[in-house]
Amino acid sequence: MDNTKGNILGLITILLWSSLALFTVYSGKIPAFLLLTISFSVASIIGLLMLKKQKRAISELFRIPLKAYFIGVIGLFGYHFFYFLAIKNAPAVEANLINYLWPLLIVVFSAFLPNEKLKWFHIVGTILALSGAFLLVLKDGSLEFDSKYTLGYSFALIAALLWSSYSVISKTLTHVPTFAVTGFCLLTAIFSFISHLIFEQVYLPSFVEFISAIMLGLGPVGGAFYLWDFALKNGDIKILGSLAYLAPLLSTLILVAVGISSMTTTIALACILIVLGSIVSSKQYLKLITNYIFKS
Repeated sequence: MDNTKGNILGLITILLWSSLALFTVYSGKIPAFLLLTISFSVASIIGLLMLKKQKRAISELFRIPLKAYFIGVIGLFGYHFFYFLAIKNAPAVEANLINYLWPLLIVVFSAFLPNEKLKWFHIVGTILALSGAFLLVLKDGSLEFDSKYTLGYSFALIAALLWSSYSVISKTLTHVPTFAVTGFCLLTAIFSFISHLIFEQVYLPSFVEFISAIMLGLGPVGGAFYLWDFALKNGDIKILGSLAYLAPLLSTLILVAVGISSMTTTIALACILIVLGSIVSSKQYLKLITNYIFKS
C-alpha cells in the first residue's frame, strides 16, 4: 500500500482531465495554440505560487537538470503539438482512437522499468478499458482508416508515444522535484504562443471563452500536470495507466449531465468495459484492501 497516496493523486488527476471536453466546448473558437498559451500560462502561475508557498526562490528552476527540461517540454508541448497536427490532418475519430493508445503504452512501457513487473491482469484490464474508449470515440460514427490521412495518423501515434514515454520516464526522475513542472509549463506556454503566431490568426476571445481557457489551466491543461508528476513518481504506474481510461468516460458522462451530449447504449457499454478494465487491472490492490478490511 506504499503507492496509495500517489495512486489517489493520480485518480484526482484523471478526474481533472475528465473536465477537458466540457471546458474545451465552452472555449468556443479560440485557436488551439492560443488556448494552450492561456492554459499553460495559468499553469505556470500555479507553479510559481507553489514555489512561494514552499519558500523556494524562482532561481531554483535554473538548477533543474537540462535533461529534465528536455523530457518535460517534449512531453507537455510535444504531445499537444502533434495531437493538434493529427486533428488537422486526419478525421477526429480515427486520430483520437490512435491517440488513446497512450494509457496502454504506459502499461506496456512500464515493464522496462527497474523493479516493475507486468502481470496478466494489467494487460487484460487495459485492453478492456481500451475497448471501452474505442466505443466512446466511435460513438455512432464510422471508423475508416484512409491511406490519404497517413500523415495525420502518424502525428496521432507520435503524440501517444510522446505522452506515454514522458509519463514512464518521469517515473525514473524521482530526484527531480515536482515544482520543476513550473519550468516545463513556462516553456510550453512560450512555444505555444510562437506556434499560435506561426500557424493561426490572431484571435480575441470572448469573456466566456477566456474564463473557460483559465479553467483549463487550473485543471486539465495545467494544474493536473503537477499532480500527475507526483502520482507517477509515487504511485503504481501500471494502475495509473489503466485508470487513465476513466478520463474519456467521465468526460463523456459530464457532457451528458450538462445536456451537451446524450446517453446511448454505446456509451453505457463503454462505461461497463472501462470500469471493468479498471477493476481487473487493480486486482492486486483490491485484494490488499479486502484483506485489510477483514483483518480490521
